[in-house]
Amino acid sequence: MIGQFEGILDELSGRGLVAQVSDERGLREHLRKRRVVYCGFDPTADSLHVGSLVPLIALNRFQQAGHKPILLLGGATGLIGDPSFRSDERLLIDAEVVETRVDSLRKQVEPFLSFTGENSALIVNNLDWSKKVLLIEFLRDIGKYFSINKMIQRDAVKPRLEAEGQGISYTEFSYMILQAMDFLELAVANDCTIQIGGSDQWGNMVSGIDLIRRKLSLESFALTLPLITKADGTKFGKSEAGAVWLERSKTSPYSFYQFWLNTSDADVENFLKFFTFIPSEEIVQILQRSREKPEDRIAQRMLAEHMTQFVHGEKDCLGSRRISSALFSENFDELEKDDLEQLLQDGLPSWHCKAGEGLLSTMVSSNLAKSNGEARKLIQGGGIKINGEVINDPSISLDFHDALYGQYLLLKKGKKSYVLLCRER
Repeated sequence: MIGQFEGILDELSGRGLVAQVSDERGLREHLRKRRVVYCGFDPTADSLHVGSLVPLIALNRFQQAGHKPILLLGGATGLIGDPSFRSDERLLIDAEVVETRVDSLRKQVEPFLSFTGENSALIVNNLDWSKKVLLIEFLRDIGKYFSINKMIQRDAVKPRLEAEGQGISYTEFSYMILQAMDFLELAVANDCTIQIGGSDQWGNMVSGIDLIRRKLSLESFALTLPLITKADGTKFGKSEAGAVWLERSKTSPYSFYQFWLNTSDADVENFLKFFTFIPSEEIVQILQRSREKPEDRIAQRMLAEHMTQFVHGEKDCLGSRRISSALFSENFDELEKDDLEQLLQDGLPSWHCKAGEGLLSTMVSSNLAKSNGEARKLIQGGGIKINGEVINDPSISLDFHDALYGQYLLLKKGKKSYVLLCRER
């Protein structure tokens, strides 16, 4: 019978979330007891994006299985830049910018872990120990354990050395040493013996295992998670507006909800396994119901609701459902002001205009029609609505007297095309 702690490995494997393991048999034996596991996130932006959810949720899964998670923020490694699977050199980021980003990420990730109980989570910044290391000490106590011959064969380095006209700076070349040093520091200070991360981090993670073995004569393990791709070969984590962020000021909860709702049938099963905590047997039932009523998109709705609630909370999940329902039914009275602000942010095409502007010119300016003539034909054919009311007069001006919250008009063409008009003050 599989124990509480060991079960995490089968849970991850069953969901297709294991790409590589340094020693699967050894790790399975190691996980018979509560262990400390860490994952690092570099501050390449002031927010994580949906691709970061795979390792972030994996830390949560380890904690639910009884293990202690450490989330490492790369205040030091963020100053260097990870060369993994990049064809060019990263631009160095100012220290003040990195510090600000680390603070933002810390606030963002805290809700995803529990900080109480025997296996309470810990958030650390690798700059706290890296900044104390002197150069000679680093070269003698850390550098001597690394073979240049092995380092240049790592996947993060070799392609750059072989590419014509490319190369790699000593700064980026040293990244794997800093990441290995992080694993060593956490092993000494926190008895951390497991590192998880994306499959692009394999070489860096193995370097940490080697360093711990050479310096401490201790056994440690690495487990990588697959980099998520879509069935059609396009990149995961992008929408029409660009990257899908976890920070609501960069991607509104409604747009976040819509991103998951628009998941293709070919991807929804994997995404339910990868990103949600829904038991596998329930996922089978959800998919069966979806096949029976494909028009209801049951699996996609389940995915969107689970992910929005996990990242943004129950209130924003309900709000996202409310906005979707209102746009579908044209029952706009139920919309709250925050709902409309989300639509203005990134939920719908929008246009700012002054009271008194003509409808025809506004339709052209907002790209709802190509010309005044086309706009007039749409109106005369009954194809234009404002806040759910059919408009028949092409000569009207927008007075905003019936605007939602005195500011917003929902201009609709046909069955699906919306433009949110916002009154300029």
